[in-house]
Amino acid sequence: MNWKLKSVAVIALAASAIGSFAYASDATPPKKHKPAAKKADVPCCAATEDQIKQLRQDLQSQIDGLKSDLAAKDAALSAAQQKAADAEAAAARAQAASAGVADNAAAVSALQGTVNDLKANQVSLATTVSDETTKIKQSIESPNVLHYKGIAITPGGFTAAETVWRAHSTGSDIPTPFTAMPFPQAEAYHLSEFYGTGRQSRVSLMAEGKVNWGTIRGYFEGDWLGTGVTSNNNQSNSYVFRQRVVWGQALTNSGWGFAGGQMWSLATEDAKGLSNLSGDIKTPQTIDPNYNVGFVWTRQYGFRVTKSFGDKFAVGISAENPQVLSPGGTISLNPGVSYIWGNPGSGAGLYNGGVNGSTCTSTSTTTPVSITCIPGYLTTYAINPVPDFIAKLAFDPGYGHYEIIGITRAFRDRIYEGANSTPWNDTQWGGGIGGSARLPVTHMLDVGVKALYGHGTGRYGASTIADVTVGPDGRFKPLESLSALGTLEFHATPRLEIYADYGADYIGKWLYENSAGKAGGYGIGESNSGCGTENMTPTSPVIPSSGSSCSGVNRGVQEGTLGYWYDFYKGPHGRLRQGIQYSYSSRVIWANLSGYAPKGIENMFWTSFRYYLP
Repeated sequence: MNWKLKSVAVIALAASAIGSFAYASDATPPKKHKPAAKKADVPCCAATEDQIKQLRQDLQSQIDGLKSDLAAKDAALSAAQQKAADAEAAAARAQAASAGVADNAAAVSALQGTVNDLKANQVSLATTVSDETTKIKQSIESPNVLHYKGIAITPGGFTAAETVWRAHSTGSDIPTPFTAMPFPQAEAYHLSEFYGTGRQSRVSLMAEGKVNWGTIRGYFEGDWLGTGVTSNNNQSNSYVFRQRVVWGQALTNSGWGFAGGQMWSLATEDAKGLSNLSGDIKTPQTIDPNYNVGFVWTRQYGFRVTKSFGDKFAVGISAENPQVLSPGGTISLNPGVSYIWGNPGSGAGLYNGGVNGSTCTSTSTTTPVSITCIPGYLTTYAINPVPDFIAKLAFDPGYGHYEIIGITRAFRDRIYEGANSTPWNDTQWGGGIGGSARLPVTHMLDVGVKALYGHGTGRYGASTIADVTVGPDGRFKPLESLSALGTLEFHATPRLEIYADYGADYIGKWLYENSAGKAGGYGIGESNSGCGTENMTPTSPVIPSSGSSCSGVNRGVQEGTLGYWYDFYKGPHGRLRQGIQYSYSSRVIWANLSGYAPKGIENMFWTSFRYYLP
């Protein structure tokens, strides 16, 4: 652009010079005259030509100078443009170099990160290898489970050295017969008792295998709280081994469970969801293997189907082995009516057929007197038409565990109304509804409540009070029953557990009058006049009697328990723990016609020293 301006300036300057020259050369033309006479030639214009020549030279010199200046400026401009181009190229090279440096820095940073990740991975890998090596070493030296053909086998159990002391003798080992605690009229009431035993020691074994659709399990658990025909405390204390729990289970990945065998009843409280495992059953922490009055439980045959819906809800139904406790109360049948409801055990059928004394009655008033003796069997097995059916809903909403249970039972007997009538079978239905809740009040304290109310559900309470009585027509009458238990569990330290339980079992009365005007039923007020006075003339000098004039039936049993467990050691080598328990129990029978209702009181202490397999 500058050389164009300079060219225009040079042209303008040249035009100006030429214009000036023209102006100087062209004067006003003179008037025309007649030509004069021609004179001789005189050199009159030499000076002017010299001036014009000089001006031309000056102009040419100026033009040359302008051209020279313009060329110099063009050269300078070209040099400046070159420098600018060089500078721009240098800047581009510098920018490229800078970008390269940044790229190199990023690459170096990424490489450093990769190195750091490799170092971290190396450390993690080393830690993992070390942990896996430790696990492998531990599994070899002290395995938690044993492996056999793809099955994980887990042994368990504990050894127990335990004692019990009772203020009033019941003739029992560490399990307490709650409905047989003596009244003051019995000789045993005035004698305390102490027994030591290792019979609650336990062994267990679980086999578990994984299949593509779920898990299959088999579980066995036993102890030595069984009694054989020759068992005694004389020298060898030869008590027999018994099954506690034996079952098999199929658990699908979709939450369905199918289990069968001898197991904890579905009516027994679980810790979470619905589980067969003994460790998941929320029994009271008592040393007494009969647990606490008011606790709802059985261990018996069952087949159950369960379904878990995630971790918060589960439902189950089971068919379980039925058994009717011997009818209680005073049974006053209509004339000519009789009934049968059960059999003594058959040894050939592997049921307990042992005889426990006889009941003898006089059948005439003439001489000689005719005596009829009916043997008393250790166990009478009810002739049941159907299983006990139990359903349960379990909720785990995130705070506590809650259950609702329902039980349906059938009671059947065969009734005879005389020689001229046809015998017939009668079935009466009973059952109940119950529930439980267990709440973590704080991280140190859990509170639990449980109850079962119904008709004919006495056997599911820890006291095993009566299920039924018999009406005047020979029909079973399921009795009203209530079992309830409250529990506090205080986790004082990681090693110390303190527990307190209070529970009650209750059976309602039912009265009737037969067609002959004789009273019968449960709780009619049998003779209780002798329940508070010791029998001064026992019929046997060896075995304490229950005394006379004390034939009332149980109305209810209550028990309060306080105890603790302390773990001396709990770790990979097992658990060593010690516990002490105190219980206060009371047994009350229905009052007689004068309103007298005696009460039997029992104070009991247990101790336990156990070693558990890890």
